[in-house]
Parts: sequence; structure tokens; C-alpha cells
Amino acid sequence: MSEALPAHRQLPFTVRCEWGLDGAMAIAPGAELAVVVDVLSFTTCVSVAVERGVEVFPYRWKDGSAEDFARGRRAQLAGRRGGPGPSLSPASLRKAPQLGRVVLPSPNGSTISHALAGLAPRVAAVSLRNARATAEWAAEHLPPGAVIAVVAAGEQWPGGALRPALEDQLGAGAFLAALPGHRRTGFSPEAMWAAHAFAAAEPRLAETLRECSSGRELIFGGYAEDVEIAAELNASTAVALLSDGAFCRT
Repeated sequence: MSEALPAHRQLPFTVRCEWGLDGAMAIAPGAELAVVVDVLSFTTCVSVAVERGVEVFPYRWKDGSAEDFARGRRAQLAGRRGGPGPSLSPASLRKAPQLGRVVLPSPNGSTISHALAGLAPRVAAVSLRNARATAEWAAEHLPPGAVIAVVAAGEQWPGGALRPALEDQLGAGAFLAALPGHRRTGFSPEAMWAAHAFAAAEPRLAETLRECSSGRELIFGGYAEDVEIAAELNASTAVALLSDGAFCRT
């Protein structure tokens, strides 16, 4: 992870937006709220789970200590997508007959959320499903000049490099587009254009999610239902904030 230049921290602005873990580390210091967006599928999974009263612990991806981490929190460790039990499939979390506490590692949104836990006083998991509800929460609980850092998690190329993902730009934009209605100003150009991108895509949002690279990857893999759940724009009023290491309904 490289150290960000001062110019990359978007310091003149109170509403910031960047990509990936490096971007999170650049813009989150000093923020009162860090927003993590990983539409396909970590933050969509979180929104589905917290609606059911489930606590979701983010954790680093493919970390050998994940089982011990889950055991220490009396939580179930999520498995691979398509396997039995909860996984990074929102449909698996919606259909599971019983859920309590879940540790849900992922290479992008979960890893970023875990890293932000000690850096920002409040961390929210935002998807298209709860974007408006989270913006309304921010308007009610944060002062007008509070710094909000929005992180589009993105995906990874096979070699591990960041792949900016359209669905995360649109999820970040859905949250950001809801903020000006609550008299929130101070947008960086990156944040402003993410909001504009969402406004442009909204009339064809579900189709866009199905046709973007990440959506097609899931559909070809047999997980079309996960993409449909992710496209449920503002269907949830459950705001997911980190508390004692877990995302909980607020």
C-alpha cells in the first residue's frame, strides 16, 4: 500500500470519493463517516443480513486466522458462494433459515471495512438497497460540515490490481446523489461525478447491473438472483454501521 500524496486526499472538500483500499486510506483520515460501497456483493450482503437482525463481521480475505476470528466472536464463518450456508451471495443470506453472527470475508468491501474500523469513528456499508436511508441517517446525525469519505471498493484483476467497477461507482453515486437534498455541500469533483453517473444510469439501473462486467460474471456463474437483489434500489431502510467490529442495523 503506497502513501497518498496530499493532493490525492481531497482535503479541500468535505464530501470525498475514491477507489479501493489505497483510496480509503487516502481520504478517510479525519472523516466522521467512512462509507464503503461493494455492490456485487459484500455491502449488498450486509444490507440483506442486517435487515434480519444479523451482525456481520468484516474480515480480511483468505486470511488463515479467519476461523479463529469467527470462533472468538461466536460467529459463523461464511463459506464459498454456491456452497451450503451463508456466503458472499445475498440470496444465501436472504434464504438461510437461521442466522446469528456471521464473519463475511471478501477481497474488496470486507477487507476495506476491516481496515477502516480503527481509522474512522463511523463506518457504513452502503449498497444500492440502502443508499438513500444511509444518506438520510447522515443528514440527521452529522453536522453540515462533517467530512464524509465514500469508498467505491472496486474489484480485482487476476493479478490483484484494482479493477474499477461500474456497479460500485453507481452505488457510491446513489448515496452521494441523496446528500444535496439535505443541504450537504463541499463535494469533490470525484464525488460530484459519481452522483452524476448514478443519475444518468438510474432509469436503466437494473439492466445496467445485469450488463456490466461484474453482473455478467455472476449471471454466467449461475447467480443471477444476486444481481437482482443488488438492483433493489432504496428497498431497505436498514442503515448498517460498524459497532464493536460488526455491521449492525442502526
